[in-house]
Amino acid sequence: MVTKFYQHILALAFAVKEINENPTILPNITLGFHIYDSYHDARMTYRSTLDLLFKSQRFVPNYKCDTQKNLMAIVGGLSFDTSFHMRDNIDLYKIPQLTYGSFPIEEESEESHISSFYRMVPNEAHQYMGIITLLKHFGWIWVGIFVVDDESGENFLQTIEPLLSKNGICSASTQKLRKVAHSDNLSEVYDLLLSSYKDVKDDKAQTFIIYGESMALVWLTTIFFIQDPKKNDISAVTKVWIITTQIDFMLLGPQRGWHLGLFQGAICFTIHSEELLGFHDFLQEIKPDGIKENGFLKDFWEQAFDCDFPNPSVPMDTSEQCSEEESLESLPDPLFEMDMTGHSYSIYNAVHVVAHALHDISLKRSKPRATMGHNTFELQDLQPWQLHIYLPGISFNNSAGKTLSFTTKKEIGGGFDIMNMVIFPNRSFLRVKIGEVDDTAPEGMRFIIHEDMIMWHKGFNQVMPISVCNEHCPPGHQKKRKEGEKFCCYDCAACPEGKISDQNDLDDCFRCPEDQYPNKKRNQCISKTLSFLSYEEPFGISLAFVAISFSLLTTLVLGTFVKHKDTPIVKANNRALTYTLLVSLLLCFLSSLLFIGKPGKVTCLFRQPAFGMIFSVAVSCMLAKTITVVVAFMATKPGSSMRKWVGQRLAYSVVVSCSFIQSLVCTLWLMTSPPFPDLDMHSVTTEIIMQCNEGSVTLFYCVLGYMGLLAIASFIVAFLARRLPDSFNEAKFITFSMLLFCSVWLSFVPTYLSTKGKYMVVVEIISILASSAGLLGCIFAPKCYIIVLRPELNNREQLIRRKN
Repeated sequence: MVTKFYQHILALAFAVKEINENPTILPNITLGFHIYDSYHDARMTYRSTLDLLFKSQRFVPNYKCDTQKNLMAIVGGLSFDTSFHMRDNIDLYKIPQLTYGSFPIEEESEESHISSFYRMVPNEAHQYMGIITLLKHFGWIWVGIFVVDDESGENFLQTIEPLLSKNGICSASTQKLRKVAHSDNLSEVYDLLLSSYKDVKDDKAQTFIIYGESMALVWLTTIFFIQDPKKNDISAVTKVWIITTQIDFMLLGPQRGWHLGLFQGAICFTIHSEELLGFHDFLQEIKPDGIKENGFLKDFWEQAFDCDFPNPSVPMDTSEQCSEEESLESLPDPLFEMDMTGHSYSIYNAVHVVAHALHDISLKRSKPRATMGHNTFELQDLQPWQLHIYLPGISFNNSAGKTLSFTTKKEIGGGFDIMNMVIFPNRSFLRVKIGEVDDTAPEGMRFIIHEDMIMWHKGFNQVMPISVCNEHCPPGHQKKRKEGEKFCCYDCAACPEGKISDQNDLDDCFRCPEDQYPNKKRNQCISKTLSFLSYEEPFGISLAFVAISFSLLTTLVLGTFVKHKDTPIVKANNRALTYTLLVSLLLCFLSSLLFIGKPGKVTCLFRQPAFGMIFSVAVSCMLAKTITVVVAFMATKPGSSMRKWVGQRLAYSVVVSCSFIQSLVCTLWLMTSPPFPDLDMHSVTTEIIMQCNEGSVTLFYCVLGYMGLLAIASFIVAFLARRLPDSFNEAKFITFSMLLFCSVWLSFVPTYLSTKGKYMVVVEIISILASSAGLLGCIFAPKCYIIVLRPELNNREQLIRRKN
C-alpha cells in the first residue's frame, strides 16, 4: 500500500458521510461506496471493473443479483492507464466515470460528446503552457525531462517538445522512468538509474521537468541514494525540479528514513484545493479500533507506523506491536498528510457532483408523480446512463464555497496552482503558493508568479538559478549556431559593421534607426549630430572671410576703374564689358556665402542657379573680350569683311546670347526639378548631413558643363589671339585666367564626388573663390598695376605702339 494515497479513500468516505448527514441533499437516501484496487496492472484493472459492475458470489459477466446496491457512478482512477482501461468497459454501459487524475486529453472524436468520461481537474493543456511560461520567465532554456514510461509519458513528450522548440527551449536529455520495478530485470533497472544519474549531474542543465506519477520521485530519490555511499545526504544535489500535478511527495515503507532534501525549492503544479471544514477533525478520529469497519486501515496502519497488530498464532516482540497511542498527525508528510491534497479535493468534489445530480433528478421526477397521484419516484429505478442528462449542466457551491461546474469538454474549469516546496529537517514539508496558471483568465492574469516568495535550494545561495547550454551572448554580439548541436547551444559572434544588439542572446543584430549609429561596442545606438557648414566653425568663418575680402577687393578694383574710366587702359577692350565682368566677379564672391549656413528653402532654390548664371555672365564677358580683340585685329587688314562686326554690339550680343542659353537651362531646372533642403542619413556614419538636394542632377551638371564649354571656348580663342601685337592686348591674360579656371573646375568634379557631407560644400566654395580670384588676378592685376603704380604707361602712345 502507498500510505500517502490513503487520504484519497478517507476523502471519499468523508464526502459520503457529509452527504448522508445533510438533510437537504438526498433525504431518506443513503449513499454507499465500494473501493477496488487496480494493482497497477491492466488485466487486474479490467477484472476489478467487471467485479464492480456485476456483483455476485462468482464472476459472471452481465449478471446482477443485488438490486439494493445500485451502481450510479465511478470515481477514478488516479493514473492514465487505470482510467482509460476502466473506460473501455464502463463506456459500454454508459456509467459516468469521474476521474481525479491529471493526464493528457485524447484527440476529440465524433463520439466525444456521448463519452461517459468526466474530469474533475482542469484541462492539462493549461499546465503545459504554464511550464513553458515559467521556463521563459526565468530564462531556463536547457532543460532535462523525466517522464514515466507509459502512454501518458509518451503523449507528454509529443506535446511538450514541440512547444519547447517553438519557444526557444531545448531538452538537454530525456529519461523514461519505469512505473514498477520487476525483480527479473534489476540489472536493466540499475543501468537506467545510472544513465539518469549522469543526466542529472550535467552542470549545464540546472532545471528538470518531472512528469508522470508519484513513483517518479521515488525513482529519482533511489538514483541518488544508490550513487551516494553515505546514503544519508542527497540534499547536496543542486537542481530545480519542475513537478507536474500528477506527482505527490511520498516515500514507500523501505524509504521512510530517507530525506527529501533533494527536492528543496522544487516548483510544483498542483490541483487547486480548499481546506474543508471538519475534514481535519475527521482524520483525527481515525483510530486503530476502527479496523473492523475499515478493511484498508489495518494494512495502512502497519505500514505507516512500521508496526504489527497482535496475532495469537504468531509470537511477536511487544516493541513491534501497534499500540493505541499512534496518531496520523505524528506521521511525516511523505507518508501521510493531514492537509487535503489536490487529488483528495477532486475526489471529494466528484462525490458531491454525483450526489447533486441525483438530488436534481429526484426533485424533477418526484413532482410530476405527486401531481398525478403516483407513488414517489425511487432512485432504485434510475439507470446510470440517465445521469448524463444532468451532469454536464450541474452547478453548485461546495462546502468550501467554490462553484463547481463542467465545461463543454466535460472538465472542471479553472487552472493550476504553482507551489514552492520547502523541506524541513524532520522530513516534513510545506507547500507555499507562489503563483497560478489559468488560460481562461483575462489577458495579463493567465500566468502569475511571485518570484520574491520562492525559496531556492540552499546550493543556489538564494540566487536565481541559471539553466542554459552556454553563457549568454552579451549585448554587442549575436548567436552563431554550433554545427551538430541543438539550437540552444551556440557560439557568440560580434555584430557586423553597422549593426547592434542591446540584449542578451539575440539571434541577429539589427540596424539602428536612420538618425542613430552604433557605438564602438555595438551595444547601443547614439544619436547622430546635425552637420552643415556653419558660420560658427573655422571652415565657415575662414571661407566667409575670404569671400568678403575678395568682394571688397573687387569693389576696390571696380572703383579704381570707374575713377580712371577715361584713361586708355580702361577704355581699351570695351569699358562696359570690364564693368560687367567686375560686377559679375563681385557677385561670384558673394554667391559663395549662400553655401554657408543652415540650408533653407530659399538658399537651396537659388544658390546653384545663381552661381551658374553669374559665372556664365563672367565667362561670357571673357569670351566677348577675346572675340572683340580678334575681330578688331582682323578688321585692320585691307579689304577685310570683318569691319562690320567691329563695335560694342558684337560684345553685347555674345554676352547676352551666352547668358540667355544658361538662363534657359536654369529656368528649366527650377521649373521641373528644383533644388530643395534634404537630410542625408547615410553618407557619414555619425552625422546627419543637412544639404541641398540638387533635384535634377542632370540639369546641375548641364549648368556646370555649359559653363565649362564657355570657358574652353574662351581659352581657345584667347590662346589663338595671344600673339596679336598690342601692348594692351588682354588675350594672353585671358589665356592664363581660362587655363586656371578650367583647371579649377576640372579638378572640382572628381574632388566633389569623392567627398561627403559638408566638405562637398567646402570644395564647391573653394572652387568658386579660386576660379573667381584667378579671373580677378589674371585680368585686372596688370591693369591695376599700370593705373596705380605706372600711370605713365597709361596713354594713347602706348596703346598704338607696336612691337619692334
